[in-house]
This record gives sequence, C-alpha cells and structure tokens, in this order.
Amino acid sequence: MENYEVFEHTADIGIRVKGKDLKSLFKNAGLAIFRISSRRQFTKNKTHTRINLKISSDNLEGLFIDWLNELLSLSASRGLIFHNIKIDKLEDNAIEAIALGSDINNYKVNTEIKAATYHQLKVAKNAAGWQAEVILDV
Repeated sequence: MENYEVFEHTADIGIRVKGKDLKSLFKNAGLAIFRISSRRQFTKNKTHTRINLKISSDNLEGLFIDWLNELLSLSASRGLIFHNIKIDKLEDNAIEAIALGSDINNYKVNTEIKAATYHQLKVAKNAAGWQAEVILDV
C-alpha cells in the first residue's frame, strides 16, 4: 500500500501523504514526489549519490514546504532522482536527513514537478498518525 495518493487540482497535482509519525510523513512525502514524476527504466549507472540535508524554517508547515522544495532543487541541479531517504533528526522547525539519489538518466520522467506550494497546505496529526496535503506546481 502506498503512503500517498494523488488528488485532482486544476493544472497542478495534489498529494495526500500519510505517516505513522512525523519522520515517516516527511520521508513519504519526499519519496512520493519522485514516484509520481518518474519511473526507473535503466541501470546505466549503478552508483548512488548521498546528499546530507539540514533545513530549518519558522514552523512545521514552512519546514514541510522547504523540505520538498530542497529535494526538488537538488534533483534538478544535480540530475538525480531520490529513491531513499533517512531522517536523522526532525523537530517542528528543523530537519537533518540523508537522501540517496540515482542518475536521472536511469529514469523516465513523466511529469516535471517545479515546486511544492503553500496553496491549501495542511499538515496535521490525526488518530492514525500524521497526514499532509500539498499542491505541487507542474
């Protein structure tokens, strides 16, 4: 079972992401954007690039958006698709993580996601854990 689902939004993509805790919510959201945008097809280059991330923001919602946008920015600038994420530390306004990426040439890119937006953003705890809804600019 996937930890995310896509929902309809005019001209953009909306995703609803779930996690049993805040760390898994951030990890699942980060991986979801790359699962939605691309599919692995080749193994031309089997090496993986490891990137350490340290991000801080004013609040949890800002951190969530900054996290997704940093992953998108690194993907575009380094030509990587992230396929694994390990979150070492997560607080309401800071995250430290390691993202593993593979060369974008190993993937078929279906949709280019430009950014995560604040439009209709929801990050909340519920009975099952955590859930977020975010609109992605394509």
